[in-house]
Amino acid sequence: MKLYKLNTHTRGCNKSYDADLVMNLKDHPNANVGDVVEIYAPDEENGTHLLLQITEFNGSCGRDVISIESGIANAFKMRQYSNVVMRIVNPADVALDSIEITFKDQYMGRSEMWRLKTYLTDTCVYVNKKIDYNDMQIRCQVYEMWSQGERVASGVITEDTKIVFRSSTSMVYLFLQMSSEMWDFDIHGDLYFEKAVNGFLTELFQKWRKLSCNHEVTIVLFSRTFYAAKCLDEFPEHMRDCLQQDYKGRFYEDFYRVAIQNERCDDWCTVLGQLRKLFTSYQATVLRYHEREHMKIPPATNSSATQGNFLEVLNISLNTFEKHYLDRTFDRTGQLSVVITPGVGVFSVDRELTNITKQRIIDNGVGSDLVCVGEQPLHAVPLLKFHNKDTTLTSADDYSLPHWINLSFYSTNKKIAYSSFIPRIKLPLFGSQLTLYDDAGEGGEGEENESHFLSCNQSEYKHNSLFDYDAYDEQIFQPLPAQSTCSLQRVVRAKKTSVPSLETYAYRNNDWENLTPTQIPAMRRKMSDPDIHHGTSAMLAALQPDTTNLSESLASEKNSRRTIVSIAPIVRPGRALINPFDPSQVTIKLTSNRRRWTHIFPKGPTGVLIQQHHYQAVPAKTTQAGQQRPLQQIQNNSQAGSNNNNEQEDYGCENEEQYDRVSTRSLLSKSASSQSFVIGDEKIDFFKRRQNSLMNALPANVPNLTATQAKSYLWGATGEQEWTPAITTGVDWKSLTIPACLPITTDYFPDKRSLNNDYVISDYTLLPDDVNHDYAQSRAVYRKPLSTEEVCKEIVSQRLAQGFQLIVVDEKPPTAGGCSSGSAVQPVKPPCEINKEYLLSIGRIFHKISLTGSVITVTGYRPRHPYPPINVDYRYRFHAPQHETYEISGVNFTTEKLENFNWNHMDLYICTRGDVDYPLMESLKYWRYRMYLLPRENIVSKIASCQRCDIFPDVTADNTREQVEDFVRLIEAVSKLKRQFARRARGLTNSPFRERVGSNRLPEKRPSINVRPKLENGRIPRIFPATDAAATAGLSARDDQDDGFPVDIKFSPNATLVEIFEAMKHPVTGVGYFSQTQSLPSCTFVSYDALMWLKTRLNNGRHPLELLEAMRKERMICHASGDWKKPVVPGFVFYYVVQQDKNAKDYAPPLSDYSAFVNEWLEIEFQGCSFLWYDEPLTTPVPNFLRDSPAPQSWTETCSNKRVYRQSHLEIDVNQKSDRMEWGHVKHHTVLQPGFAFEIVVEWVTSSGPIVADLIGGWMRKANQFNFLVSVPADPMAEPFTKKSDPLRGPIFIPLCTTFLPNGAALFDEFPEESRSDRMLFLQEAILAKFGFLPCVLEKKYSVGKDLPKEYQYVHCTGNMFALIRCATNNYQVESPILQEANVTRCVYGHTNNTNVPKKVGFLWAWNHMIPNKKWKAQTINNSADGELFQLKMLKDFREFCSNSDQRLSTFWSQSQELKRKAQKFEFNNNNTDEVKPK
Repeated sequence: MKLYKLNTHTRGCNKSYDADLVMNLKDHPNANVGDVVEIYAPDEENGTHLLLQITEFNGSCGRDVISIESGIANAFKMRQYSNVVMRIVNPADVALDSIEITFKDQYMGRSEMWRLKTYLTDTCVYVNKKIDYNDMQIRCQVYEMWSQGERVASGVITEDTKIVFRSSTSMVYLFLQMSSEMWDFDIHGDLYFEKAVNGFLTELFQKWRKLSCNHEVTIVLFSRTFYAAKCLDEFPEHMRDCLQQDYKGRFYEDFYRVAIQNERCDDWCTVLGQLRKLFTSYQATVLRYHEREHMKIPPATNSSATQGNFLEVLNISLNTFEKHYLDRTFDRTGQLSVVITPGVGVFSVDRELTNITKQRIIDNGVGSDLVCVGEQPLHAVPLLKFHNKDTTLTSADDYSLPHWINLSFYSTNKKIAYSSFIPRIKLPLFGSQLTLYDDAGEGGEGEENESHFLSCNQSEYKHNSLFDYDAYDEQIFQPLPAQSTCSLQRVVRAKKTSVPSLETYAYRNNDWENLTPTQIPAMRRKMSDPDIHHGTSAMLAALQPDTTNLSESLASEKNSRRTIVSIAPIVRPGRALINPFDPSQVTIKLTSNRRRWTHIFPKGPTGVLIQQHHYQAVPAKTTQAGQQRPLQQIQNNSQAGSNNNNEQEDYGCENEEQYDRVSTRSLLSKSASSQSFVIGDEKIDFFKRRQNSLMNALPANVPNLTATQAKSYLWGATGEQEWTPAITTGVDWKSLTIPACLPITTDYFPDKRSLNNDYVISDYTLLPDDVNHDYAQSRAVYRKPLSTEEVCKEIVSQRLAQGFQLIVVDEKPPTAGGCSSGSAVQPVKPPCEINKEYLLSIGRIFHKISLTGSVITVTGYRPRHPYPPINVDYRYRFHAPQHETYEISGVNFTTEKLENFNWNHMDLYICTRGDVDYPLMESLKYWRYRMYLLPRENIVSKIASCQRCDIFPDVTADNTREQVEDFVRLIEAVSKLKRQFARRARGLTNSPFRERVGSNRLPEKRPSINVRPKLENGRIPRIFPATDAAATAGLSARDDQDDGFPVDIKFSPNATLVEIFEAMKHPVTGVGYFSQTQSLPSCTFVSYDALMWLKTRLNNGRHPLELLEAMRKERMICHASGDWKKPVVPGFVFYYVVQQDKNAKDYAPPLSDYSAFVNEWLEIEFQGCSFLWYDEPLTTPVPNFLRDSPAPQSWTETCSNKRVYRQSHLEIDVNQKSDRMEWGHVKHHTVLQPGFAFEIVVEWVTSSGPIVADLIGGWMRKANQFNFLVSVPADPMAEPFTKKSDPLRGPIFIPLCTTFLPNGAALFDEFPEESRSDRMLFLQEAILAKFGFLPCVLEKKYSVGKDLPKEYQYVHCTGNMFALIRCATNNYQVESPILQEANVTRCVYGHTNNTNVPKKVGFLWAWNHMIPNKKWKAQTINNSADGELFQLKMLKDFREFCSNSDQRLSTFWSQSQELKRKAQKFEFNNNNTDEVKPK
């Protein structure tokens, strides 16, 4: 065994020592780059073995010496200069089963994860290794690795390694259930609230801090209040808006108190104090919320955890999570909702809502964790008990064990001196303590019908002596005999198949041989469960593939008593019932939903997927069909030393077949996929990555593996761990600190028979080469097309991005070749044909994408009987930060019909590289990033100095000119344009040659424009002597005007058009053209530059714009698309010089296709800044709301192309970093008007998050001298009852006092009545302007048949808040919300049910939650008492102004009136009867 001396080196110090491992080639003649070596100390055979990959050889290293990076050496405790053993190993022997990778503060989409996985395949990794994937600009780190059932410190990632991505910057929603138990005491004498906050949350926040997580957190307290009332009439008017009624007819209301909204903190412990404060007043506030003087309201009680609004809470978070593509941010990935409950994990729920929640959680790939601070019960949890709407005595309760909720139980480590016993049952309340709604709800039905096995009523204890419960249990839970299910299935199948409800059958006699199914209508079962297949292949029930429907459970004890005592036959539904005390009796058929998350779990020593926070105290003894099975007990040695909390973990085996004997030597595991078995102490390395050959070689009589594999346990997230009472569940800290992203792989694909019976198959082919060939000819602008292989990869990427998963099939059937191109199964193809096949799935939808040669075939399988869509309409009250009350809101929860996604359109969009024929539609859920460009001003310090916030008209310096220049620079950057002779960047130098991008080079070649003026029309134009001089001297031009152009001349008053035109064309002193760019003609300039150039040279009142228009009419210049009909529009609009030498080598003709040109280039009209190029008469100082004819509210009426937005193609990968073709679109306002927000939206599907972030970051740096770009949400106001709105966000209503005039006179009395409502809007606008708000122009929302009120939206010039004003005319009535109606009418200021009350005048105010938290928090006002936040100061001051405190509002009014009087006097004195043109 050869020893080597170990050196260490630091990366980056020396060029030749840049790898993890450096060694000398002479020592290793047969080693190659890419080989994996194992390094360990010779005396520690069983110690830590380090695996590294050879990436380079180095001669300077010395003989018999190896050098490894010092960080790695320290981590693996390898001492420098010690001797080590090094040998080359076979990568298959050290292959990893799974690896966890963490990343922080970045957005990594699912297609990037797939690319990263490909990049990492066949590389060697070790714990904490930092991975930099430069092509995608992704940085991440290795967290944990598993191989052959144990945690390892290094290994090799192969094709089969499952990669789990965990994000330490996620969007986390923490919901605290404030049910009645929060005020109970636990066994240690703490309130459950204290246990939750001082215990669990404190520990959680400490762990976040330790792992330096940076989550964006929202904390919500929620509860349900029941009212003891028989009918609606008992409630006063003001309470009825939000009431709901449950299945028992009880009235209730749900409350949500948002404590923290979208915040990031370095230290979260400060928040705990805030939560404690809220706790003290929470119950009183909520229960007494509706109390008014002299008014009787029904008594209110807080619900228990079981009765609470658990599923509603999950859906509320899903409503936000499923809009992740709308408000994309680039510094977080992943979504997690955590519900913290004082209960024990049992919830009473509605079946429809369960189905919706389950499907949405699974489809959206959102992590959902339930943390119980109650004690763990003795039955399987989480347990959902369905509302039993059927009151007949024979009806059984139905249960479900959801696998889509990750459950944790939190217990404190307090010890009681006198006992180590922890009770796991909560004792029942007796007699007088029974809560109010138990009595009220039953309304004298005698014994409550709902006494199921978890509740305890005293009356039930008396019957124990009469009744043998065990015998009853055994009878009710015995599995159905096999033949019964088959015959039964045929009966049912013939009767109805596709109907969503299926009758259940019961057997009236205990003699199972002569089966006579009799129908019991009372027990009709809903088959609306998302995973029920209606196919023949499924036996009626014992195999039904999911939990919700498998769970017609225990008949209530009273019924059971009656059945036995009266010797009546037992009612058995047509499937085995779930017994929550022994759920492992029931196994279910696998489905894709069941396997959606399984690839995040590591494999334990027995080859079973394990959850690391489940501990088994006693080895699981399993008895099946009466025979004892031997149990191998395994102690997991590798973890004994680690400080993780699975030291004493024992893994129980399944109660499935433990193994089948195939031959004397080999063992086959149940799932045929685990690499090694541990039996006693001997390891049999089996199936070493050679499954294919082995599978094909198996003898014919081997039992079918897939049959055993296609079952899984009902309980548990993995479906592979058996539930026993000995399993204790701890806290899954890993999931709560660094939540896993939905894995990109899964392993379930339906078998052939099921595909044929239960699925509708459709397919289409794509021929990218042909498509591109056709488009290349018709398309005006050439873009490099994607190769067929790139198209195929992109098509797979898009599916991954929309939540599909790649299916890795273990035994590859001959039809599906998995993802590998050359597996053992496929026949060897000639090398010229590329051949690939990908299988993907989401829910019950499967796609097969195969690439053969240049043809891509997309085959879709969708369910033959899709679920009927369900829509739940939900009303609730919520109290957001800075709000003063609990406001009414309403949302819809619905399942999305994934089969309706238009994949064909998306695939063609990819094929044609985003052509205009296939635009991105809303239904394609493309990503977008919305920004406003705002003028930069340092407001916070100004407000600090004067303590008032309405300072804006007084302080804003008019730097319109600089802002417009800055804007032009930004749009040039967005358009990737450079100038040939850039205008001098002001203040740098006098040289006109200095390029705007800062290069010092002189241009290599002169532009080929004929400078010598031609003789035209026989007239000799005057040649200005200064022109040539400037051309030769280059620097001597006079520079008295600061416009970035060297000024050489002033035109004489009667200079002709041609003379001016010739001077404009001059290569040095002319307007200046853009460098040659594809699809722009040569000699192109923008009209704004030409106008500014003309302004400095015209001094005789000639209008520059009219001159340009005259040149266009004379055909000297033309719009750069070559369209002669386009007039000259001032702004960033392209025009080119028509007369050019067509033979010059850099001559480029225009496209002559206006629509193609527009798709290529951003063109923006400038309005409201014509004074920059033409001296205009002053506008009237009278405020708009007092003018005789007010100016229009926005530029939409006057803009030249009548559209608010335009869209152009956007090349995204500017720095050429990505290994993928990246493109997107940019949507922008058509008009720039100073004093208005300018909107830019980037939209993409075929781009990587980090690359888009890079692009936008570049823009933000470009625009930051006089303007800045701020990110804004898609729906800033988030008004309740609107479709896309965030359920836990809402605007703050700030009323405007309108009664401040003396003697109560109405405002605007002197004006005609029809203009008053508009004038009120103008007054509100003027107030907003005083506070620094800028108008945002939006597209009009057209609504059929409704006269919608005018509304205008504003953004503050800091970008921190939004305001909305709405016309409060009385002809627009807001309908009052009607109870229990499916389509709730939108209620706008919904504090009243009486529609005749005049609407309040006021403002809606909302925060911009897209601004990063640190920037938000940075804006404190320096000299304020308590470091008050600028945003809150603004809100407070604005509220005071609007309520006319200190007479501020009336002062403003009288100042405005005074201005008007002065203006009228001035007009009168001038005898100027003409109306002054309003600005």
